[in-house]
Amino acid sequence: MDKECKNHLKSLLQEVAKEFNLEVNSLNLLTNQNPIIVKIIICKTNDDDISLDDCSKFNIPATTIIENSNLLKCSYVLEISSQGVSDELTSERDFKTFKGFPVNVELNQKNSQTKFLNGLLYEKSKDYLAINIKGKIKKIPFNEVLKVSLCTFKD
Repeated sequence: MDKECKNHLKSLLQEVAKEFNLEVNSLNLLTNQNPIIVKIIICKTNDDDISLDDCSKFNIPATTIIENSNLLKCSYVLEISSQGVSDELTSERDFKTFKGFPVNVELNQKNSQTKFLNGLLYEKSKDYLAINIKGKIKKIPFNEVLKVSLCTFKD
């Protein structure tokens, strides 16, 4: 399947997903498998967690769209799942949930270089991110923060 057909199929699936308050995050076709695997990653439009029930409810409509599109002319296995848990903290919920956990903070420096800090997540406000580095709280202006990811400390 070429990229244009894949994009067309994804847009068809996206339309149906809206009816379930879902979005199609990604569509992958694993053509090296026999039968091929159609892997659809979904997420909720309101950023709530995806349940097994959500995946199950989307299964029949997704199958119907794939069959009616006539874009796949071979047998396939359909897999519908969520994005899973990411190491990167992005939402307010992530920052509250992982307070006290070890994080790696990627910073943008004025000289266009990148700096990394490791510490325990202490606090996040709209203006700054605070991390505990060896018992000292360091407040970092949020406009300097490029990325905050969960990590593990090595002693």
